[in-house]
Amino acid sequence: MRNGFFFIVSLVVAVGLLFPVVGSSFGLFSRYAEVKGSNGEIRLALSDVSDGKAHFYSYRDGEKTIKFFVIKSRDGVVRAAFDACDVCFAAKKGYTQEGDFMVCTNCGRKFHSTQVNVVEGGCNPAPLARAEVGEHLVIKVSDIKPGGRFF
Repeated sequence: MRNGFFFIVSLVVAVGLLFPVVGSSFGLFSRYAEVKGSNGEIRLALSDVSDGKAHFYSYRDGEKTIKFFVIKSRDGVVRAAFDACDVCFAAKKGYTQEGDFMVCTNCGRKFHSTQVNVVEGGCNPAPLARAEVGEHLVIKVSDIKPGGRFF
């Protein structure tokens, strides 16, 4: 009975650890919400991205999937950047969020969210032009497509 209990616990732990890896490999789930353009732009509701958390999106351009994130920094500015940089993009690991910082998953460098769209080059998140229009954050498809070079 004791061996059966440990087997079941081990199995549950293994499935819990492997499911995210296997699931994402087969496209079962992703941290990226897929967006589509309409009239040459993508519109995201500001209310959906104003919680201080990084929100990750993907845009399909032919065979390329271009990934980006949107974050409202502590200074109240809604910012957008490609989920890649000039240095580490080849690793295709992107960024994660740690509090007010975006962290390069490849090299570990941290970038304060208030600097997204301000500082560019190196390992900084590559800026993505955007504008607040009424209740929406608007990103032009023509500004997203050049980001395909990172992916």
